[in-house]
Amino acid sequence: MTSSPTTAATTAGDDAAAPGGRTALVTGASGYIGGQLVPRLLYTGWSVKVLTRRRASLDDRPWIDRVEVVEGDVSSARDMRAALTGVDAAWYLVHSMDDQPDFEKRDREAATTFAEAAAAEGVSRIVYLGGLHPDDEVLSPHLASRVEVGRIFLDAPVPTAVLQAAVVLGDGSASFDMLRYLTTRLPAMVAPKWLDNKIQPIAVDDVMTLLAGAGDLPPEVNRTFDIGGDEVLTYREMIGRFSDATGRRRPVVVTVPVLTPRLASHWVGLVTPISAGLAKPLVGSLVHEVVAKERDIDDYVDVPGGYIDFDTAVQSAMRTAKPDTALRNLALTSAATVATAVVGSLATQPNSSYYRSLDLPDWQPPAAAFPVVWTALYADIAASSATALNAFDKAGDARGRSDYLKAFGTNLAINAAWSAVFWRSRRPWAAAAHAALLTASSADLARRAGQASKGAGVALSPYAVWCGFATVLSAAIARRNPR
Repeated sequence: MTSSPTTAATTAGDDAAAPGGRTALVTGASGYIGGQLVPRLLYTGWSVKVLTRRRASLDDRPWIDRVEVVEGDVSSARDMRAALTGVDAAWYLVHSMDDQPDFEKRDREAATTFAEAAAAEGVSRIVYLGGLHPDDEVLSPHLASRVEVGRIFLDAPVPTAVLQAAVVLGDGSASFDMLRYLTTRLPAMVAPKWLDNKIQPIAVDDVMTLLAGAGDLPPEVNRTFDIGGDEVLTYREMIGRFSDATGRRRPVVVTVPVLTPRLASHWVGLVTPISAGLAKPLVGSLVHEVVAKERDIDDYVDVPGGYIDFDTAVQSAMRTAKPDTALRNLALTSAATVATAVVGSLATQPNSSYYRSLDLPDWQPPAAAFPVVWTALYADIAASSATALNAFDKAGDARGRSDYLKAFGTNLAINAAWSAVFWRSRRPWAAAAHAALLTASSADLARRAGQASKGAGVALSPYAVWCGFATVLSAAIARRNPR
């Protein structure tokens, strides 16, 4: 969601709304929940419009030719009036999952705009997916904002069903991804005490059943509904059950009372592919016990066969999940950087008579600083490059991965060769030129990493900066020692 309006424009698909049929509008169709809901609504007989800021973001969806696409922004009253024209029921699946300032204000204003436009266009039902929460605790900012959005819809003229869920179990759900990667990547973890809070997870298929069914609620129903599966678990138990369901050894979990939600979100961002900004609202909801206080939705919507159990939901999600290549990538980049460090070290001769004979600038760091700095930089190169490769893998960008590996290998080869040029060939100007080449290669590597993962690009920047410093130092040594 953005705060700047765009021009609304519609494009009808081949199987767009049939005359006389019921028409649904799904916002957030490019997201995980919205993308799952659209085919469910089509299957149950709805004609569907989808709202997106950019039509291109939906080009890979298999249902794209069966819906009407509306380009627009939920913060624009004009766009929303255009999107909601002729709509019987609207599913509002938009909320800010970032750490940007004023997200509460943006969510509040967008919900108000949408509610007013729905009333003006005669929409008969709004369905909103919010978060399970306790009633007597101070909520995290993101969870409080979702509660506020639900209240805005309930106070508006259009009858609204606010479905409130905790952890959604499905491949692509951010809360499921966090559970998955924490469980599979760490043999042991020191975690916050909220891992022992009670949670009522729900399978994504059941969420779809309830969301779609909520569009048929009687017009007098205007309320919240807590939704969840049949099992109440702690996060610690979920980690254990996930391991059992996928045939893995259970990780050792030790909880500590001092890990704040902000620190925990950064920890999650470090260990998993989920950014710290996205992890923050996820962690913020888990600091509370999130258990359904009522199951009234079952009186209105039938869930054929009953709710899916936790183990089955996990196994179903993992059948379509892409393999996690993180450990393989880290092993690859670590092995390459260690080999580079070894080759460079073998060529380095700080105690040689040649080096002692050089006239060195006064501002050169002490000799003891170089192994410390380079050890940290090699660790940074390995970790950041693994993160970049993980991002390429997650995006399915095989070419981007291949190009990065070529740049990575070239950079390490230049890196290792510099020591031979400076220490063995004893040609200072050649070493200065080589350092300049390494600087350019390091800057390019950071740029490539940043294209896949902004954090990886930022993390690699010190490497390029240090190589730039090494270039200046090498040039200064060359000027003072003409040969």
